[in-house]
Amino acid sequence: MDFNITILGSNSAAPAHGRNQTSQVVTWGSYTFLLDCGESTQHQLRKYKIKYFKINHIFISHLHGDHYLGLMGLIATYHLNNRKHPLHIFGPNGLDEIITIQLKYSGTILKFPLIFHPTLHSEKIKLLELGDLEVWSFPLKHRIPCTGFSFEEKTGRVKLNKELIIKNKPGIEAIRTLLRGQDVLDMTGRVLYQAKDYCEIKVPRKYAFCSDTIYDPELPQYIREMDILYHESTFMEAEKDRAKLTRHSTTKEAAAIALASKAKNLLLGHYSVRYADLTPLLEEARETFPNSFLSEEGTTYRIK
Repeated sequence: MDFNITILGSNSAAPAHGRNQTSQVVTWGSYTFLLDCGESTQHQLRKYKIKYFKINHIFISHLHGDHYLGLMGLIATYHLNNRKHPLHIFGPNGLDEIITIQLKYSGTILKFPLIFHPTLHSEKIKLLELGDLEVWSFPLKHRIPCTGFSFEEKTGRVKLNKELIIKNKPGIEAIRTLLRGQDVLDMTGRVLYQAKDYCEIKVPRKYAFCSDTIYDPELPQYIREMDILYHESTFMEAEKDRAKLTRHSTTKEAAAIALASKAKNLLLGHYSVRYADLTPLLEEARETFPNSFLSEEGTTYRIK
């Protein structure tokens, strides 16, 4: 079961230095999710050969243009290409009105069901459950209502020991029992195959997306022990006052959140257009949190 994050846009505010505004694709098994939808999202989906018709769920963090202005274009493309299956959009109140008014004045009646799910920014809330995956929203502190999103497996994956399976040849029913993490017993209750010998149970995987937020020491309670934490890092520490004024974070503050939440890895992003070279941002973050990385467009980050 693959669990991947592909970066489509990594800049804040405006495109610059070959970087685009915020957008990401999360894939989990056969599911494909879109996080935020900056202006260039359609171009990036095509450029990186992502099957955008597989996207059935779109999550918009807030209503600043660099996070949603590509959405209507994507909806229009789905309409023109005769999409039939439903599209679910999760976002703040007002986004539904923005979509509706544009459809109204363009005289468009969509060829597919568009289902809007309003998000709240007061607490951590489960938005969606698909098999063993749960999608949650949680509050971020920005200039307007804003939510982050996390993708969390409910249970650990079971990996079979193929050598023992081939050697001892347990039947199909026995393998199904082992995959549930249970020992296989005979009619008298004697253990035939021990689950601990035949299976390795992996820890459930988790990813969190924190789009726009001021440094918030309350945030770690919502994003504990993520395999990958994406946290905006618009400015370097020298611009801390500017970050506070605009309700954004610095690289050092993002690293502090990663440390406090016990994340395994930190992805930096939402870079200010003032930075052509991002190396200093990475170096500054690594002073606090060594497992920091730059989110780079077209790169896929895998959670194993």
